[in-house]
Amino acid sequence: MSGTQANFKYSGWDFLFTCVGLPLYLVDIGLDIWTAVSFYKEKAYVCLAVLLVLLLGSSLLTQAYSWLWYSYDKFEMKTKVEGWPTKRLLKLLHVFQLGIYFRHAGVLEKAVESFRTKLRDPEGVAVFLSHDLSVLRIVETFSESAPQLTLMLTIILQQGHLDPVTVLKAVGSASAIAFTVTTYHRSLRSFLPAKENQKISSSVIYFIWNLVLISSRLTALALFASVLPCFIFAHFICSWLVLFFFAWRSKTDFMESPGGEWLYRATVGLIWYFDWFNVAKGKTRCRTALYHGYILTDICILCAVWCWKMSTDPPDFVIEPMHALITAACVVAVYVLGLILKVIYYEVFHPNPDKDELKGASTEEQPEGEVGLCMFAAAANMAAHHPPAPSAHCNKRMRKLAENFYS
Repeated sequence: MSGTQANFKYSGWDFLFTCVGLPLYLVDIGLDIWTAVSFYKEKAYVCLAVLLVLLLGSSLLTQAYSWLWYSYDKFEMKTKVEGWPTKRLLKLLHVFQLGIYFRHAGVLEKAVESFRTKLRDPEGVAVFLSHDLSVLRIVETFSESAPQLTLMLTIILQQGHLDPVTVLKAVGSASAIAFTVTTYHRSLRSFLPAKENQKISSSVIYFIWNLVLISSRLTALALFASVLPCFIFAHFICSWLVLFFFAWRSKTDFMESPGGEWLYRATVGLIWYFDWFNVAKGKTRCRTALYHGYILTDICILCAVWCWKMSTDPPDFVIEPMHALITAACVVAVYVLGLILKVIYYEVFHPNPDKDELKGASTEEQPEGEVGLCMFAAAANMAAHHPPAPSAHCNKRMRKLAENFYS
C-alpha cells in the first residue's frame, strides 16, 4: 500500500489565509524599510548593517529554494502569464527577489479559480502550491524574523527602557513567528487520514508551546548579546557548526540534488539555532530530547554569563543583582514550561499514523520528476470539464516532512 488517495481540500480558512498572506508580506517589507530608515536617522549604523545583512541573506535563501523547487518540478507548477517564456520569467523574477510574490499570486489564482468555478480538484492544485509556500515561510521566519526580534530585544535591553508599547511589539513579533510555525503544522495536518484529523485545540496548544519555547530562546540570546554583542556572532557560528553536523548525521533526504541537500542541511542548522524542526524519520524522540537538552544547557549558560556581567560590569541603568538572577531564572523556567506543554501535546493530541496511511504516495515509491505531473493533469482535466483521474501523487516535499513529523 503506497498511501491513501491524495484528496486534498482547500477550505475557506485556507482561502482567507491566502488572501491575507500577500498583503501581510508587503506590509512586512514596509516595516523593514521603516526600521532601516530609523536606524539610519539614529546613526545606529551597526544595527543597520546587521538588519540589511539579515534582510538580504533571508531573501537570497528563500529565492534559492523557490528556484530549485521550480526546477525540480520541471517548471510545470506555475501560474499562467501570457506572452512570457516560463523559465525566463521565473529566472527574472527570482533574480529581482520576486519569486515568493509570484508563488503567493499563484496560490491566490488557483484558490479564486476553485471558488469561482465550484470545481473540486481532488489533487488540490492550490493546496500543492500552498504547501511549498508554507515551507518557504518557515525558512524566511528563522532567517529573518527571529534574528530581527533578537536584535530588537538586544537594543531594548541595552537602553534599559521598557514601556507597554515596546512589550506589545515584542510579544506581537514572537506571536507572528509562532503563528508561522503553526500554519506550517496546519499544512502537515492535511496529510492525515480523515479518522486522524486533529481538532483546533491541538493547534492552540501547538501555538502556545512554540511561542513559549521561542520566546525563551530569543530572550536568552538577547540577554547575552546585550552584554557581549561581539561574542553573539561567535556563539552563532559555533552553535550552527554543531547543529549543521547533526543535520548531516541525520541523513536528510529532502532535496533532489546534492547541492540542494547541503543547502537544506545548512538551513536546518539555522532553524535549530532557534527552534526544533523534524528532518528525518526514526529515533525522533531521542533526537528531540538531545536537542532540547542542548538548547536548555545553552540557555542556562547564556543567562549565567548575563548575570555575571550584570554584577561585574553593570550598565548605566541600575539593576539589582537579585533582579538579574530572577530574570535569568524566569527565562530558564519559561523554557522548561514550554517543554512540559510540548510533552502534553505529543501525549494527548499528536496522532501516530503509519506513513502508508498518510495521504499521497509514499515518498520512497514516488518516481523522480513526477512531483508536479498530477497537478498538471488535474488542471487539464478541469479545463476540459472532466473529473480528474485519481492519483496517488502529491507534494512530495511536504509529504516527506509529514512523514518526519508523524513518525
